[in-house]
Order: sequence, then structure tokens, then C-alpha cells
Amino acid sequence: MPISIRSSLLNGRIDRLAIALSGMCVAHCFATAVLLGVLASAGGIFENPLFHEVGLVLAILLGAVALGHGAMVHGFMMPAAIGSLGLGIMAGAMTLDHGWQESAYTLFGVMTLALGHDLNHRAGR
Repeated sequence: MPISIRSSLLNGRIDRLAIALSGMCVAHCFATAVLLGVLASAGGIFENPLFHEVGLVLAILLGAVALGHGAMVHGFMMPAAIGSLGLGIMAGAMTLDHGWQESAYTLFGVMTLALGHDLNHRAGR
């Protein structure tokens, strides 16, 4: 593994990046819900299923790298298990129709995933 990637993993940068992306996802979900509530015609690119699918793939990749590496380094599986649960909830939310249920499950999954990354980051200290 290249030194810069290994250094980033060991310093928890990838976990912090993943937590930041989780925050952006939460902001996106709230903003979209507000926009759709205020302007019935709003949506555009953020309503495109491809946008959400790409976001989920990025979350899975970051989760696999950061949480998997953390489990190997510090030996605790709980952060990876909690993060995986969050990813599963997010993936399941994509099967729902657009509406408050999809948003609620997505937000719960994102918060669960962010908790997994936070626990992973703390275990690596």
C-alpha cells in the first residue's frame, strides 16, 4: 500500500472524510425535502436515481476501506458492523418510493454509518 494512503488510513483521515460525506448526505436529504415541500416542481439532478446510486457506491467503497482497515489494525469489529448496518439501511431505503419514509430510512442509515466511522476513528487513537 502506498505510504500516503497508509498514512491517511492510520491518521483517521478517511474516517473523517466519510463522516463529512455523511453530513453532506444529511444536508442533501433535508434540503431536497424542504425544496420539494416548498416547490413541488423542484428536484432536478438530485431526484435522478443515478445520483443516489453513485452516492451509495462511494459510501460503500469508503466504508470498506476505512472500516475494514480499522478492523484489521485495532482488531475491533463493532465499528465495521455498525457501519455495515448503516450501509444496509441506506441500500434498503433506495428500494422505497420517494417520500418521507425513504428520507427517514436514508437519514437513519447515514447516521448509523457515521457512528461506525466515529467509533472506528476513536478505536484507532
